Amino acid sequence: METPSMPIPPDHQRAPRHLSAAQVQEALSELDAKIDTLRRRAHATAADSPATHTYHEHLAGLERKRALLQAGLRDANAAPEGESVWADLKSGVETLRQDIARLFD
Repeated sequence: METPSMPIPPDHQRAPRHLSAAQVQEALSELDAKIDTLRRRAHATAADSPATHTYHEHLAGLERKRALLQAGLRDANAAPEGESVWADLKSGVETLRQDIARLFD
């Protein structure tokens, strides 16, 4: 028997971090379509039914994820393409170098 899936609480939503601006824009478009569909379903169900409550919880989570993606889009547009990836890579290499130096000290 399948266990029912519960929506992720809005505070626990995450968004991918290393997407290009175009990928974030595509994800936002897909998320907007999902949100619109859920809103229509919520409006089509009885007001106090458990399904309506579940739809509203899921909508809150998707709205939170949308906000996170929009913040990521602002960040992607602020930094030149690929710069943040190189900065993250350089930081990771520097951390690795420090860890190796501590190993041999």
